[in-house]
Amino acid sequence: MNTKEQMTRQLFSKGYNCAQAVLGAFCEENGLDKATAFRLANGFGGGVRCGEVCGAVSGAVMAIGLKCGFYIENDFRQKGYCNQKAFEFIETFKKENGSVICRELLGADIHVPCDFNKPPASELIDTVCPEIVASAARILESMEFEEKLCPD
Repeated sequence: MNTKEQMTRQLFSKGYNCAQAVLGAFCEENGLDKATAFRLANGFGGGVRCGEVCGAVSGAVMAIGLKCGFYIENDFRQKGYCNQKAFEFIETFKKENGSVICRELLGADIHVPCDFNKPPASELIDTVCPEIVASAARILESMEFEEKLCPD
């Protein structure tokens, strides 16, 4: 069986963006079909298409929300727990990769969509991003969640 890291790398290599690849590897076990996950995460790739928060981070935070997000009005304990897990992921990702900002991770300015197709960004997306999505998947897969705080 593939690890989530391998699944994420495979999805990314098939053309799914960083957010789609990470969320896609974790969605079904948390009640969301892949087609919906891919559509939902589409605009989050490339740092919400402008080099801001890395799509792999956004995809992971969405996966955390699926796993333990709150949905019952005034369930502040659940809300706090999910926020804590998202913060834990983000801090670990920052330690491993140095930033959560897409353009900082790439080392290239990608403020507008056409920037993604220009060198050096296009080469960096092929070399840096596979490692970034793998990192996000590894971190997410290694996280422990309290079952009593993870709704079915």
